Amino acid sequence: MALANCPRCGKLFNRQFRTICDECHAGIERDYETCFKFLKDHKGVTINELSEATEVSVQQITKFIQEGRISKAVAPNLTYPCEMCGAAIRDGKICFNCQNKLKKGIAGSQIGRSEADSRNGFRILDRDDR
Repeated sequence: MALANCPRCGKLFNRQFRTICDECHAGIERDYETCFKFLKDHKGVTINELSEATEVSVQQITKFIQEGRISKAVAPNLTYPCEMCGAAIRDGKICFNCQNKLKKGIAGSQIGRSEADSRNGFRILDRDDR
């Protein structure tokens, strides 16, 4: 049995199946159901409006979107901030501009991109390569 403290509430729990305790997991599931039910009738809301109406944090709603539990089809106006610059995005963790800055920074720090790619066995995917 792998015992751990829940990172959300601090209670001791069996970490065998989840990274949070059963009570916190149940709370997250309730929050998801609350958001999902609200979005059925209010498809055009923003993330802040959804948070205010459901009393679910913007951070938790963002996780639901990133996990694919709330889709763009169900909530077309839901955006959340890029983790680097704060720009509004609809998927991923960073915006397209920050992705490009990171790619340029990585490419600039390598001796030669083709040499580094073959030497390390990796390549940086462009948006079109996905």
